[in-house]
Amino acid sequence: MEFAIVLLVIAVIFVAKSVKVVPQQSAWVLERLGKYHGTLTAGLNVVVPFVDNIAYKHSLKEVPLDVPSQVCITKDNTQLQVDGILYFQVTDPMRASYGSSNYLLAITQLAQTTLRSVVGKMELDRTFEERDLINAAVVTALDEAASSWGVKVLRYEIKDLTPPTEILHSMQAQITAEREKRALIAASEGRRQEQINIATGEREAFIARSEGAKQAEINKALGEAAAIAAVAEATAEAITKIAAAIKQPGGQDAVNLKVAEKAVEAYAQLAQKNNTMIVPGNMSEVSALIGTAMTLLKQPPKL
Repeated sequence: MEFAIVLLVIAVIFVAKSVKVVPQQSAWVLERLGKYHGTLTAGLNVVVPFVDNIAYKHSLKEVPLDVPSQVCITKDNTQLQVDGILYFQVTDPMRASYGSSNYLLAITQLAQTTLRSVVGKMELDRTFEERDLINAAVVTALDEAASSWGVKVLRYEIKDLTPPTEILHSMQAQITAEREKRALIAASEGRRQEQINIATGEREAFIARSEGAKQAEINKALGEAAAIAAVAEATAEAITKIAAAIKQPGGQDAVNLKVAEKAVEAYAQLAQKNNTMIVPGNMSEVSALIGTAMTLLKQPPKL
């Protein structure tokens, strides 16, 4: 009975040692008598007890690795405190087990040296502008070296770039000066635009006034022309009526009488208003004119 119990215990231990359950996204490296024998994938695996041994266990998930901050010297000899984080994934469990004694330390050290090399080729201002370039350069260098370690470097991200305090103060002063410069430029542009607007407004107002004056002159000229036309039309109508009246019986005699009267009045006016007496050169013409007027007055009107 005791022997059966011992055999049962041995069987249970044997089964327990023979069956290995590997979790999802994990890989176990199997050694047989101290030599690499294979890699156990996720699920149920059977091994030889006391002969096979699980030497290494790797996670196949993406792993974030914090790279310690370090001081880098830029191309213009400025110290820069750089802190970053690295993302990698084990792709070959066998190489990850035997390619490096400590691939985590190897990746960390290589990331720091590569970062110092990349930053050393740039000036301080460019390091703030070219973060993507720095990240890509670090990933390329790490991925090439880490392939022999069974590790795939996915990406590297710079968390912080911290220059010395003096540089920070200088940068702040530069930013302040740049903002003041932009403010002055904006103010001058505003004044310039204001002057342009004022000049444009004055020009448009002058044009409007000149157009108004022009239209007023045109209207005045049109009015004067209309008045002249109206006077001319009235004069022409009067002349037409006078001409028609002259053609009537006795019209010519009336005209002669009117002319004689006007002549006599003119001579009378000259005699009254001037100290000098103006005498016609041919008095017979004056007498004839007066005689004609008197004759016309004495004649009865013609019917």
